[in-house]
Amino acid sequence: MGDVTTGARETTNAGMPGKPVRGRRHLPDAPLLAAATGRTPSHRPVWFMRQAGRSLPEYREIRSGIGMLESCFDPALVCEITMQPVRRHQVDGAILFSDIVVPLKAAGIDLDIVAGRGPVVAEPVRTAADVAALPRLEGDEVGAIARAVDLLLDELGGTPLIGFAGAPFTLASYLVEGGPSRGHERTKALMYSDPQTWHRLAGALADVTITFLKTQLDAGVDAIQLFDSWAGALSLADYREYVLPHSERVFAEIEGAGVPRIHFGVGTAELLGAMGEAGADVVGVDWRTPLDVAQRRVGDGKALQGNLDPAVLFASPDVVEAHARRICAEADAAVASGAAGHIFNLGHGVPPDTDPQVLTDLVQLVHSL
Repeated sequence: MGDVTTGARETTNAGMPGKPVRGRRHLPDAPLLAAATGRTPSHRPVWFMRQAGRSLPEYREIRSGIGMLESCFDPALVCEITMQPVRRHQVDGAILFSDIVVPLKAAGIDLDIVAGRGPVVAEPVRTAADVAALPRLEGDEVGAIARAVDLLLDELGGTPLIGFAGAPFTLASYLVEGGPSRGHERTKALMYSDPQTWHRLAGALADVTITFLKTQLDAGVDAIQLFDSWAGALSLADYREYVLPHSERVFAEIEGAGVPRIHFGVGTAELLGAMGEAGADVVGVDWRTPLDVAQRRVGDGKALQGNLDPAVLFASPDVVEAHARRICAEADAAVASGAAGHIFNLGHGVPPDTDPQVLTDLVQLVHSL
C-alpha cells in the first residue's frame, strides 16, 4: 500500500479550537479508499461489520470481566481490539471499536449496555421537556476516543481506519423506546403525533453525531460510516419526511474532511435511493437486495458496500465461495452500470458464533476475485 504521512498540523478540533492534531494520512494505494472514491483498487477490498468482536477468541479473552462501555472508553483496549481482526484476517479496513451509544453516554445520558439485550436507557425521552433537557456533547467528553484513534494510526501502517457513529433516527429510537425495539412503536408515535418535538430531538442527536464524527475525523480517521440500523422500519415517505433532513445535515457537516463517507442500514431496500441522497459516497446494502439492483436504486456515481448474508458463514466452504462469487459478479455488473466501486462486506454484522477461519479464508477469496 501507499506511503503514510502523519505530520502534525494546526487545525480546529471539534469543540477544541486551535488544538494541534495529527495530519490526515495520505494512503493513495489503499484499496478500500480507492474503491470508495471511484478509482481502480489493486484488489477488491473487504472488511466486515463487527469484525472486532465475539467471533475472535482473543477478543473474548481481552474483554473478560470488562463491561462493553468501559472497554469503549479505554484507548489502549480500543486500539488492541480494533487491531485484532486486521492482524488475523488481513482485512482492508479497520473499524474503530466502539458502540453507537458511546456519544450519548459521554454526554451524560444514563444508559448501559445489558448483555443479551443491548443499550438500555434509564429515563426514556418522550416529551418536549425531555428533549429540552438533553445534554449536549462536547468534543472533550470523547477525548478517549480521539486518543484511541491516535494510538491506532501508529499501528495500522497503510490500512485505513474507519470511524463511525449512529444516525439520528437510530439514536432517537434507543432514547424513545428505552432500548432495542422490534416495531419502534413509541418512536413512530412521537413522529406522527408531535412532529415538532421529533425534529427537535433528531436535530439535537444530529448535533451529537456531528461532534462525535468530527472528533474522530480531527484525530485522523480515514473514512467514516454512519449506521442507521433501524431505518428499515420506516416507509420511504416517512424516511424522507422525518429522517433524511437530519442525516443530510450530518453528512454535509463532515464533507469538508475529504474522506469517504459510508451510509448503512438494515432492511433498507426501498430506502436505498433516499439514503444515497443523504450525502454518502458509499451506500451499504444488506443481503436482501442484489448489488446490481441496488445500483439502479442508488443511481450512478456512488460506490456500493456489501452484501453477503451473515448466515452463509455457517455453511460449507463451497457454499460460502459460491455466494461470494455471485456477489462479486453482481458488484461487477453494478460497476459496469455506473457504480463507482465495490467494497465487499457482509449485509450485517459478523455473528458471534462465526468460525474466524471462515472469515480469513473469505478475505483471501475476495482478494482473488
